[in-house]
Formats: sequence, C-alpha cells, structure tokens
Amino acid sequence: MAAKKYFHDRLILLLLSVNIFLALLTIVLVLLRLDFASSGQIIQYRSNLGLNAFKTGSVIGIMSFMVFSTFVAAFHSYLSYRAYHIRRHFALVVLGLGTLLLILSLIVSNALLIV
Repeated sequence: MAAKKYFHDRLILLLLSVNIFLALLTIVLVLLRLDFASSGQIIQYRSNLGLNAFKTGSVIGIMSFMVFSTFVAAFHSYLSYRAYHIRRHFALVVLGLGTLLLILSLIVSNALLIV
C-alpha cells in the first residue's frame, strides 16, 4: 500500500524525474565532452611540485562522475522510498538533497571538462 501512495504523490514524482533527468544530463554531457583520443586530458595543478606542477589525469577519473550520478540518483530514490511510510517530509528532504548533490556533480564535471 505504501508503494501505491509513494508513486501517486506528485511532488515525489517531480523530484524523482528531476533527479533522473540530472543524472542523465550529467552522463550525456560527460560523454560528449570527453576526448578518448588524448590520454592526458584532465590537468591538475600541484603548487608544491615546482616546475612539474601540472599533472595529467586519466579518462577513468572523469568517467567516475557518470557512475557517481547514477549511484546518487538510485540510492536517494531507494532511501526516499523506504522512508516514505515513516514520514513524507523526510522522503522529500532525501530527494531534495539528492537533487542538490546531482546539481553540484554536474557543475564540477563541466568545470573540469571546459577546454
């Protein structure tokens, strides 16, 4: 009975769809901006290294943003579903925090991939 109430709540469905959209947007933007031909795409600046301060990273480091956004969307949806029968507002807060985390992940991944 709780599942029926959960999926009939309009605000829950809105937050779920926003989370899924943000996760898919992060995945698509990372895939579109990623250049698989160059091995050292991500550059880090380490001020303590002197002349060798710029370090290149791997593609796997930036692809972890895709896995992270998928995990955040799925885990927050699951937590919200489990918490809905206890308190509706708690489930909304869990989904809202997931939305905030996905927005920050989108901003950071795009900031790292700007060329």
